[in-house]
Order: sequence, then C-alpha cells, then structure tokens
Amino acid sequence: MKIMLISGSHRDNSQSEKVARYMAQSLLDHQQATETEVFTLAGNPLPLWDEGIWNGDEKWQTLLNPLSAKLASSDGFVIIAPEWHGQVPAGLKNFFLLWGAGELAHKPALIVGVSSSDGGAYPVAELRMSSYKNNRICYIPEQLIVRHVEAVLNAEASKNDAVADQYFRERIVYAGGILSAYATALKDVRNSGITQTDAFRNGM
Repeated sequence: MKIMLISGSHRDNSQSEKVARYMAQSLLDHQQATETEVFTLAGNPLPLWDEGIWNGDEKWQTLLNPLSAKLASSDGFVIIAPEWHGQVPAGLKNFFLLWGAGELAHKPALIVGVSSSDGGAYPVAELRMSSYKNNRICYIPEQLIVRHVEAVLNAEASKNDAVADQYFRERIVYAGGILSAYATALKDVRNSGITQTDAFRNGM
C-alpha cells in the first residue's frame, strides 16, 4: 500500500514538510503503508492552472505526467496544510485544480492542519468544503491539527514539549491506522468499476 503525503507550504524547510516527513516514516514504522512518498510545494514547483492543461499542451504534460503517475499509483494521501492568514496556501489550492483524470478519485485522504500557535482549524474546514469536487478525493472523518508545531515532532528531543510531543506522536499513529483501513476498503470500491464513468466527469 502506497501513501503519498503532500506538504502544502511554499516555504523551504517548512514545519509542514517536517510534519510530512515524520508522518511518512511513522506510516512505515507501524506497517500502515508499504511505501510512502513526500511531495512538497516548497518553491512553488507547479505553475498556476491554465487552459493548456485541458488542451494537452506539451509543457503541462512534461511537468505533470510524472507526478500524475505517482498520484495514480497511490492508495491514499495525507494533505498537510499550514494556516496562512486563516487560509490554505494558494499553491495547495492550485494543486487540487490540476488533477482531473482520476489520480485522486475515490481515494482516502487525511487532512493535517499545521499552526505555529493555537490555530489550524480553518484550513481543515476549507479543504473539506472546496477542494474535492472534481478530483473526487475522499477526506476521512479523522483529522489532525498540529498546534505549536515548532515544539513537537523534532528529531532533537530537547526542542520538544514532552507532553505535547508524545500526544501528537500517538495521535499520528491512531490517524494513520484509520487512513490505512480506508485505503484498503476504498480499493474495492474502485475495483468494482462503479466509479468509472465518462458521463459525469465533474462533481456537482
């Protein structure tokens, strides 16, 4: 089972990427996945959507085809969204516009909000409300909000708040188990053929 983790921060060496890499290893360590991969939006590797995607422009095919194949081969996702001005970063919202060929469709995803303080809830609500319609990613009921992120999940123990760090590490294992179970179950849904249709390519 392959789980792909999307780090939604545009920043280099971001706390979101730290969380993504920790969770990728946790999934492997607890046998909740056999393969993980982190894709980071650091440095804005994906241009803003334009109609060239629909027209099959070569520049878009060259850029997106390798990533599309990785997404298509994944059984589930972890979407990590820092809270910027109470919102999901623009690059992460743009990410969801790019996939219309079923790469994400009917696959489970765990939302992980990230905050330097006591925030992090707004990105969870925003993703659940507006990021799934046409790509048909399936957000599971469980979610995580890693608050005061600088003080948890650090490799150097002295940089962690011991109580909060232990809580988040245990909660990540719990949430990873649920994601893994959904990934197994939704495989049967996709394999049934019921989700494959050209008649209703877009959500309502």
